[in-house]
Amino acid sequence: MRSISLFFRSVTKSLILISSLSIASVTMSFAQDAGAGAAIFKQKCTACHGIDKKVIGPALKGVHERHDEAWLLKWTKNAPSMIASGDPAAKALFDQYKPAMMTAFPELSDDDVKNIYAYIKAEGEKPAGAPVPPGGPEGKDAAADGEVSNFMLFGLLAVIVIAFLVILVLNRVIHTLERVMLQKQGLITEEEEEIQKDRFAGLKKLSKNKKFIFFVVLLAIIFLGTAGWKTMWNTGVNTGYQPVQPIKFSHQLHAGVNKIDCQYCHTGAFKSKNASIPSANVCMNCHNYVQATDKYDGEISPEIMKIYKALDYNPETRVYGNNQKPIEWVRIHNLPDFAYFNHSQHVKVAGIECQKCHGPIQTMEEVYQYSPLTMKWCINCHKETEVNHKDNAHYDKLMAAHDQLKKGQKVTAAVLGGLECGKCHY
Repeated sequence: MRSISLFFRSVTKSLILISSLSIASVTMSFAQDAGAGAAIFKQKCTACHGIDKKVIGPALKGVHERHDEAWLLKWTKNAPSMIASGDPAAKALFDQYKPAMMTAFPELSDDDVKNIYAYIKAEGEKPAGAPVPPGGPEGKDAAADGEVSNFMLFGLLAVIVIAFLVILVLNRVIHTLERVMLQKQGLITEEEEEIQKDRFAGLKKLSKNKKFIFFVVLLAIIFLGTAGWKTMWNTGVNTGYQPVQPIKFSHQLHAGVNKIDCQYCHTGAFKSKNASIPSANVCMNCHNYVQATDKYDGEISPEIMKIYKALDYNPETRVYGNNQKPIEWVRIHNLPDFAYFNHSQHVKVAGIECQKCHGPIQTMEEVYQYSPLTMKWCINCHKETEVNHKDNAHYDKLMAAHDQLKKGQKVTAAVLGGLECGKCHY
């Protein structure tokens, strides 16, 4: 009987090891699937793409058949660079959908991009008119990798749980039989039997095992350290921040539907450090005439009335009063005081579109912080963005200054931009 007990104990250890490895392997394989891709797709892609329908960009159903994986990885992470490099497929897409530009996502890893296209493939292969799973299209079932994968995963977990239960029952039976045999042979006393019945004997024994205690403490330190590091790493990262503004200004209507250029309102983006918030007088360039009365039974839109109230403007007499007050907009994108960012260097010199940092602003009903604005995010962008120095006045001046230096001529700090206000004044 003792040999049988030892045999089952060895089998138990083997099953525990195999089960742990199985769970780890399933977890690792399941980490890169359509479920993870669904969350990223809904956060970063739905503003411009649909699975079965064209939005701003093309429908993505079957995209894995039109392009290979390597091309999709490069395109998703830095489409502007591929277009600039002259890639035929990239240029064809740009010519078809311009002036819209595919946003670069340098913050996404290769696994993130693969997860996105796994989700697109899974959604594209669903039959038309398929019933909506429990929880709706935004629910957990819609984001999963499919019913087969879920069935296999939970089936494997069920088998492991059942195996553990069977092992526990067999061990209990064997232990009982051993105790009965020892009692009949007179090898165990009542006092020893009472000690064996102690439910916490195993825990007490483990508490005296220094190796076990060290292992538990080490795991606790690793877990708490990881959780603390992750929390501190995301401190101050306000991705998705969307405060309530005093006026519900719709960028989707103005920049998207009416196609008003960003720099018509944010005039500073082209010539200064700050993009600047437009004054209410800029709003009045249009809303002196456009009053949006159709949806309000002939009355002026209440949001437009807020502009009139701030300017103390009477739309009937078209006369401004003296009780004017500024509109108190809530700032969304805010960098630390020690970080210097100049809009004109990026917009005018580098020629970067506003959507590169602010996301698909033309589709936002209310603006939110699209990018993390972290140091890592900025550095990744600087590593991947190519410098276009052709026909660029900024770099032409630098080249001219370098030529003067080579010839031994005098070059002052003013020639290199030393008279720009932003060099000293924040």
